[in-house]
Amino acid sequence: MNKFSGSAVMKGYGLIGFPLTHSFSKQFFIQKFNRESLSDCYYENFPIQSIDRLHDLIAGKPELSGFNVTIPYKEKILPLLDDQDDESREIGAVNTVKIYRTEKTYRMKGFNTDAYGFEASILTFLRPSHRRALILGTGGASKAAAFVLKNHNFRITFVSRHPSEQNQISYKDLSAGIISEFQIIVNASPAGMFPDTGSFPDIPYHALNSGHILYDLVYNPSVTKFMEKGKAMGATVINGMDMLRLQAERAWEIWNDPEL
Repeated sequence: MNKFSGSAVMKGYGLIGFPLTHSFSKQFFIQKFNRESLSDCYYENFPIQSIDRLHDLIAGKPELSGFNVTIPYKEKILPLLDDQDDESREIGAVNTVKIYRTEKTYRMKGFNTDAYGFEASILTFLRPSHRRALILGTGGASKAAAFVLKNHNFRITFVSRHPSEQNQISYKDLSAGIISEFQIIVNASPAGMFPDTGSFPDIPYHALNSGHILYDLVYNPSVTKFMEKGKAMGATVINGMDMLRLQAERAWEIWNDPEL
């Protein structure tokens, strides 16, 4: 339970992370508010350099009703929360927070709408023959993708620069043979994200074929080098824009649902 002072005038929402040069969330919500004539709402980027600054941010904006969370705070925010829903607790990462206020205090509850957005955007591409997935990266976004795929009976292997668990391998361990065994490859790392658009995950792209699906959680730019290289080998490629839109709409539902 945390203290704040002041009175609410508008309904405020926003995004915390650092840096935030890559994010389209603010643009998405501004367009939504304009389209739906929600003149009493605003959405703002909050590029805080440390998660320790979060309480000061909330205290200084008593109208703030909820916020999204992006790199690098999807896991770091967990100790600051007063509560979580069951799904985000199982995933181990939060990208949406709802603020419950009383006259002098507030509570924060965490949710994960990344999983909802990822599942809704990839389901139509999955086939019964798809049974194994490589997930590039081990951060909060990768946990949401793994949660969804495991629920659809996929065997998951993570690729990390510094593998530390049994189901993790390093990029240097990837071979054409390994790539051929995994029909789904998800980039959950920031490689290729604006402004570093020339970078891409270091995998053996020559081993890809038309049976592969490459899903890049990056949505800025809309076509990444990871996607370009996959498409050149005949793979199906998907960017993160639909996931962004779907998870944002789900976050909006959570912020405005009195039952949650």
